[in-house]
Order: sequence, then C-alpha cells, then structure tokens
Amino acid sequence: MLESLFKLKAHQTDVRTEVIAGITTFLTMAYIIFVNPSILEATGMDKGAVFVATCLAAAIGSLIMGLWANYPIALAPGMGLNAFFTYTVVLQMGHTWQTALGAVFLSGFIFFLLSIFKIREWIINSIPLSLRLGIAAGIGLFMALIALKNAGIVVDNPATLVTLGDLTQPSALYTLLGFFTIAALAYRQVIGAVMIGILGVSLLAILFGHQEFNGIISAPPSLMPTLLQLDFSGLFDVGMISVVFAFLFVDLFDTSGTLVGVAQRGRLLDKEGKLPNLGRALMADSGATMAGALLGTSTTTSYIESASGIASGGRTGLTAVVVAGLFLISLFFAPLAGSVPAYATAGALLYVAVLMAGSLAHIEWEDITEAAPVLVAALAMPLTFSIANGIALGFITYAVIKLLSGRREEVSLSVLFLALLFVAKFVLMQGE
Repeated sequence: MLESLFKLKAHQTDVRTEVIAGITTFLTMAYIIFVNPSILEATGMDKGAVFVATCLAAAIGSLIMGLWANYPIALAPGMGLNAFFTYTVVLQMGHTWQTALGAVFLSGFIFFLLSIFKIREWIINSIPLSLRLGIAAGIGLFMALIALKNAGIVVDNPATLVTLGDLTQPSALYTLLGFFTIAALAYRQVIGAVMIGILGVSLLAILFGHQEFNGIISAPPSLMPTLLQLDFSGLFDVGMISVVFAFLFVDLFDTSGTLVGVAQRGRLLDKEGKLPNLGRALMADSGATMAGALLGTSTTTSYIESASGIASGGRTGLTAVVVAGLFLISLFFAPLAGSVPAYATAGALLYVAVLMAGSLAHIEWEDITEAAPVLVAALAMPLTFSIANGIALGFITYAVIKLLSGRREEVSLSVLFLALLFVAKFVLMQGE
C-alpha cells in the first residue's frame, strides 16, 4: 500500500529511511508547539487552545502535503507571521484576534485561488528578487526586536526611543543562554538544536524556582476557545487590506522559496528544473492556512526545516505523514508546553531571526537602486513594528528610485500598481 501510494522505489527510498527522515524533520521544527502558543497568548487567546490548534494545523497541513502532493515537506504555523499577527495586527493596530484570524483565512483563500488559476508564477516573476530578499531579512529583524523586547534586553526610553535593559534580570540571562546554546548546537549540526535549547532553559528555570512545572503528559486542552472564532466584519477597514496582503505576500514567497529550495536539495526537480505537482503543493499550503485559521492559529506554511529530513534521505510524502503523526502525538504534551516560559522561546526567536537576516548576503549592494529599497523594507519592519509597513515602503521606494534613475523597464506593472496602492493606503490612513 505504501509503495503504491508514495512510489518509494521510484524515488529510491524505503519505509525505514522515510520514517527516520520524518522524525528528523519533526525534531528540527517541533519548537513551534512551544513558541506559537507563547506568542499568540499575548493577544488574549487561550494558550491551551492555541497549542492544540498549532499541533492540528501542522498535522493537517503535513498530511495534505504528504498524501496529495507526495512531497517530504512538513507544514506548521509560520514564524514571523505569528509575531505580525500578535504584535502588529492585534496589539498595535487594535484589531481583535478574531478579526486577525479572519484576515489569515482570507489570505489563505486568495492564495488557494491564485494556485488554482496559476497566477502565482506571474506574481512571483514580476516581484524583484531584491525585494523578496529584503522582506525576508526584515521579518528576521522584526522577530529579533520582539525577542529582545520580550526578554527585557531592549527597553523603551523617552530620550533615545530604545535602550539597553537590565541584563542581570533572569529573563535576559535565560534568553541569552538559550540563544548561545541553540547557535552552538546548530553549528555542531545537532538535530533538534532549537528544541533542546528551549527545553534546557525551561528546565533550568524550573530548577532555580523561576518557573512552575505543570507536568509532562495529559489529555489535550479544549480547542473550543479558538475553534471557528473568526470575525470577518473588521476586514472592510482600509488598514486591514494591507494586513491581508502582508499575510498573503509573505506566505506566497516563503512557501515558493521553501518548496524550490528544499526540492533542489533533495533532487526532486524534473529535467527542466521545475517542481512536479507544484500546484498541489501550493494548494496544500493554502488549504492548511485556511484550516489553521478555522482552528485558531496564525498562517500555516511550509517549513525550510524539512531540508533536515531530506538530508536524512526523505524523498516522498511518507516523510511528511510521519511528521503529521508526531504532531498528533504532541497533543498529549500540553503540560510540558505550559511549563515553557516566554524567555525560553525568546532565544529561539533570536536564532530564527539570524537565519532569516542571512538573505541580505545575496543583495547587490553595489547597485543603489536595488540596495536602498531593501534597506528601507528591512529597517521599516522592526522600527514601525509592522511587516505590512515594511513591504509597503519597500515597494514604494523601489518604484520611485527606479523611475527617477531612468530604469523604467525594471519596474513591472504589478510593482507599479502595488506601489500606487500603498501610497493611497498611507494617504487614506492619515486622513482618518
């Protein structure tokens, strides 16, 4: 049955290899079951319900990807977008978390339509690579600021806006210890480095009396506090247009980049260098986003950590199915997730931020018309505390500088249209 379903022999693999690959992928991305509830809890959402929604969304997405698209790529609520969901859409813009879930669902539905009608390729090809790289780096810087803020390492200051906090506080010390540990373990290529760092810091905090231990295993918490709690009424606000676009835009490029990057590493591309069943993979991702929003979590997306499973030999969807099974088993570890303090996950946030900021290395810094928009987009995200603002200012900067430099041919109609749309959005928001 497994052979007919996943075509193991055709992919030169076997059940044992796929299971090992699935376990490897899960260990490298399981940190999300601790980090995601910790972030979304700040919106007022029930932490136990978000924990269940995170595990179920990851399981559903990975199952669809494995069974329908037959790719060894796992999915879970994405880092960066969960921070945008909490700190920008809810805490800064003042929308309810129910409205934010509605925006996530709508972005997933639009992504689904784009995948069905194959508009995705046109969109991706028309957006400059430099902007895509700058947005990824900006999300990394945004996450870094959130991690440092939550740890008390960076605090507000009326004279300088921000300043250094008290590094002798337990939250700051635990965050730095977690970050140092994760970075060192990752350099040594230890599988599950992020999860080891999170659990290690949590254990120390419990031993030193800074965190209460809630246990390890129990029945899963109730999902009802977040299940089907979406609110679409607030989506008609002009400010929410850019929010939906930000969710859609980041998921679109994150997923596309992950799929292509992981497929290249696993030699899954065809003779023409294209990804077979790409449409199915994209629909699996968008379907998982809609399912996750219905359950009560932020955008679900493909994980680049899937590359670790591919490096262990994973070549088919059986790898993703194994990951899905492990996320379902994780439902019974809610007490352990509840024992993880916010500063234990802050170090993990900082580590993921480093990885995302690495995209700046691929920018053409000698070309100021490429470099300037990248820097504007990347810096605007943490400094305005909004991924949406960073994307908007990046597009506007790119279009204006290219046009004034006499390089009109490099500005696609879609980029020009989006830049004008963002200008209109800022004007309308200022007029309110």
